[in-house]
Amino acid sequence: MALRLINSALRRQLAAQLPHNAQVGSVASVHTLDKIGKREIVGFGWNGTACYADRADYPMPAVRFREANNEITALRTKEQGDWKKLSPQEIKALYRASFCQTIAEVQAGTGEWKMHLGVGLIFTAAAIWIAVLMNLFVYDELPVTFDEEHQKAQLKRMIDLEINPVTGLSSKWDYENNKWKN
Repeated sequence: MALRLINSALRRQLAAQLPHNAQVGSVASVHTLDKIGKREIVGFGWNGTACYADRADYPMPAVRFREANNEITALRTKEQGDWKKLSPQEIKALYRASFCQTIAEVQAGTGEWKMHLGVGLIFTAAAIWIAVLMNLFVYDELPVTFDEEHQKAQLKRMIDLEINPVTGLSSKWDYENNKWKN
């Protein structure tokens, strides 16, 4: 019991020494309390930071979406009573005060994939054009050794020299009958 009292007293003393806009235990120093304005902190938040983000995998942000004004404050006090007395418009206004988008809106497609596909196709087309132009204007013609006559002569030479006789090309040639093995 005494340790708990000492621990809470130390925490109060440390909290009093910290600046009012510092966030204790924050993972990201970008999200500080001065950036959320007068919005109410309602939870732990994503990574323990007091920030707002619409995410399907973390649907409960740490802060409300809008700052409380007179209308929202009146609705929140009315919310404490019977919910059947709230109209659908008031329920929607309360929801939009806490959240920017519904889960359906967050999960809905944005069409951004079309832009990525278009940019990818533009780069692919540019690469094809560069390859064609390089073949036309930069590279020399293929050497004569690439025609069929020279390739047959090179194959015959490899067989005559018995190159790689264990597992290679020469292992598939029948030297007694001068034809390929089955």
